Amino acid sequence: MVLIAAAVCTKNGKVIISRQFVEMTKARIEGLLAAFPKLMTAGKQHTYVETDSVRYVYQPMEKLYMLLITTKASNILEDLETLRLFSKVIPEYCHTLEEKEILENAFNLIFAFDEIVALGYRESVNLAQIKTFVEMDSHEEKLYQAVRQTQEREARQKMREKAKELQRQRMETAKRGGPMSGGMGSRSSGGFSSDGFGANTTNMGMGGISGGPSIEMDKPIAPKPQKPVSRNALKLGGKTKDVDSFVDQLNSEGEKIAKLTPASAGNNSAVTAAKAKIISDVPMDSIHLKMEDKLVVRIGRDGGLQQFELSGLLTLRISEENMGRIKVALENNDAHGIQLQTHPNVDKELFKTRSIIGLKNPAKPFPLNTDVGVLKWRFVTQDESAIPLTINCWPSENGEGGCDVNIEYELEAQHLELQDVSIAIPLPMSVQPQVAEYDGTYNYDARKHILQWNIPVIDAANKSGSMEFSCNSSIPGDFFPVQVTFVSKTPYAAIKAKDVVLVDTEAPVKFSTENILYADKYEVV
Repeated sequence: MVLIAAAVCTKNGKVIISRQFVEMTKARIEGLLAAFPKLMTAGKQHTYVETDSVRYVYQPMEKLYMLLITTKASNILEDLETLRLFSKVIPEYCHTLEEKEILENAFNLIFAFDEIVALGYRESVNLAQIKTFVEMDSHEEKLYQAVRQTQEREARQKMREKAKELQRQRMETAKRGGPMSGGMGSRSSGGFSSDGFGANTTNMGMGGISGGPSIEMDKPIAPKPQKPVSRNALKLGGKTKDVDSFVDQLNSEGEKIAKLTPASAGNNSAVTAAKAKIISDVPMDSIHLKMEDKLVVRIGRDGGLQQFELSGLLTLRISEENMGRIKVALENNDAHGIQLQTHPNVDKELFKTRSIIGLKNPAKPFPLNTDVGVLKWRFVTQDESAIPLTINCWPSENGEGGCDVNIEYELEAQHLELQDVSIAIPLPMSVQPQVAEYDGTYNYDARKHILQWNIPVIDAANKSGSMEFSCNSSIPGDFFPVQVTFVSKTPYAAIKAKDVVLVDTEAPVKFSTENILYADKYEVV
């Protein structure tokens, strides 16, 4: 499809916001938008209307229209699907579908429109991805704003302190019988006029009493604009402090400034908790080996492997000083062609010829009480047989404006035992699923618009399962991407520690091992 423009307009034809996606003159776009209300047929309901050159695809939204202008050669089914996505974006940023609310959120809506269409063509995005892209903000901007607000607050405080100091000086002068004293209605002259404070101040004292006591000490006297109190009083570019101290000061004063930290790539809380559970069950000896496999998999919704990447790391931890000089013998039964790489301080020839990990200088020990990475591996492929767990999500329209969804899983790598498997299926906004059949358990998160399907264990004895549910007011594209998380004590790479011996005596020593495989990013798109 070629999408010329998207607009939100009233039913009278008044354009509230409009976004153009192809190169075209402003007059031409305005002419196309002005022609739309004239083409509407009274008393009839349509989803599109055509002219000799363009097609108008629209959807009523209370008192407004969501309008797309496309070429006549565009696919009408794709146009309608795109229109539905545009219509879903509007309520995400506007609480009410009124002209004032649309104008207040115009920039957010335009940014969202740009995520849906690029150069006239529809992008492969869903509502959740659009929200994520639009809401991305700048850490540096937040810190800059925090610094600026603190500097302004300090400048105002200095100004108030200076004003109070000048008031005290004026009071002391008046008590000593200076020019501040006088009868009722008298005016003081000249007091600190060079600083812009106190000059021409009306004395409100009575019966010859000094006017000083009548001045309220807590209220600063505003300076004359042409004579500032101090050249540095309102200067915002003062001494720069550390950014963290500004944030801490703002927090102490009640300002909520979020401390942003880089998000770990794909490790959500469920995976982290499951990894911690597995690790806590492993006893640790004085020599401990940890093998960690991380999977990144992307599968097409219609089948086909788009991305498969396995990365792994073998770490060694020694907690007793007399066990520092050791060698680790590995057993490598890999049939996939995984690429292995040893640490620069490890003897590469020894590893290539005998699959033994030892230091280049045998006289040196391994570091003590430190997790030392000694071997890492990587495997990238487009072979679908490498997929450990297949997910088949099959939504189909039911003819009533909704979809019936069948989703199933099957364990392909039957040597694996996957634990705490969670399959997250996105849902349309404010649409609760009706679940008919399912294995395991499920949870509907209305706030995140997600159906969470949980299976405690998937292994050779429980290698497949399915779920069926239906949703009103939905289309097949609403249920993607499907996100999968799991952990396993069985590594994907067929590499394991066979023996650990001392360098000098070749005597075997006791050691413990820990294996963990987890899905860093596993999705069906």
